[in-house]
Amino acid sequence: MSRTSDPATPAQAHEPGGAASADLLARYGDALMTTFGTPARALVRGEGPYVWDAEGRRYLDLLGGIAVNALGHAHPRLVAAIADQAATLVHVSNLFTSRVQVDLAEKLDALVAGDSGLGARVFFANSGTEANEAAFKATRRTGRTKVIAMEGSFHGRTMGALSLTATEAYRAPFAPLVPDVTWVPFGDADALAAVMDDTVAAVVVEPIQGESGVVVPPDGWLARARELCTAHGALLWLDEVQTGVGRTGTWLAAEHDGVVPDLVTLAKGLGGGVPIGACVGLGAAGDLLQAGHHGSTFGGNPLACRAALEVIAVIEEDDLLAHVTATGDWLAAAIEGLGLPQISHVRGRGLLRGVVLTAPVAKDVHAKALADGFLINAPRPDVLRLAPPLIVTREQLEPFVAALPGWLGASA
Repeated sequence: MSRTSDPATPAQAHEPGGAASADLLARYGDALMTTFGTPARALVRGEGPYVWDAEGRRYLDLLGGIAVNALGHAHPRLVAAIADQAATLVHVSNLFTSRVQVDLAEKLDALVAGDSGLGARVFFANSGTEANEAAFKATRRTGRTKVIAMEGSFHGRTMGALSLTATEAYRAPFAPLVPDVTWVPFGDADALAAVMDDTVAAVVVEPIQGESGVVVPPDGWLARARELCTAHGALLWLDEVQTGVGRTGTWLAAEHDGVVPDLVTLAKGLGGGVPIGACVGLGAAGDLLQAGHHGSTFGGNPLACRAALEVIAVIEEDDLLAHVTATGDWLAAAIEGLGLPQISHVRGRGLLRGVVLTAPVAKDVHAKALADGFLINAPRPDVLRLAPPLIVTREQLEPFVAALPGWLGASA
């Protein structure tokens, strides 16, 4: 499933900072705002699950642009679809529509609604945080303002989405934010029930909290949230920006729990690297935003829609959902099978995995992995996050598993 002509083993350890990278990073520091700090590498090309830096060093991409590059890099079908659409129609504004926009809307509506029997409607945006802004505004159309969010959540950096994001360090510099948000512990059904009443507009939840370290709630918790929302006339809003589009082995992570939401937000893997977001409303929730209530200049443009249609087609035709499930289960078992005391366990589903360590050394391990040619990240001091392209194979993952003990100061 990988498309790469290079050998399957990443490059041996190299020190960063060759002439080409040094020049790019210096220019970056002069020209860009410092919101992301100093980039770890200057990357120049990719193919399959691999990327190369400005010095020609190769890395196995186990982060996938933070769960974005669903088909890896330079997938031939996605490249061809983008090129064809760019030569046809890139942008027309939402004063008009295009066939690919309508085709994608119908496809997403069907995938999200599943066999629920509910109708669905989509609003297209350009990112996950924008999709969440649209959903947040939809909740206000219920006539209620109270929203219940989860401790440990991440929903984006724009002002509305930030108001629902739990990390205080992200929120504090921009206070005051949107009021009337109540926080409860993620996965605590009793705590959620205690704050539910008929003034609640919505409960917003990630089925798996990616930025918090790939945290999975207890079995039955999401179904209980659905029951409580139904009982109190509140919307159940699922933020599937990171977990959706096959990342966990199903189109939506909520499918593992058999839960039908009212609102779903998608982005990241949907465009395979081309920016696109979507807010899908099911049943009556699909009619909450009416003419003039919201808008986007670039949302749903033909280029992004064509890319998303191709991503979905490849996932379907290459049976990637089954591949993601099997490969992710193998990866988790292989890591736990190392039997290292430095590893507590592996959590998550499909190809969204958190390697939970027994000491807060994740940043150190991340740095060693990068030096050895592997892209991962450390969302928490004791967690390594893995979100590789959905096309990655066991053979390509084996070198990572083999190298992990060395980074942890152990032997396999």
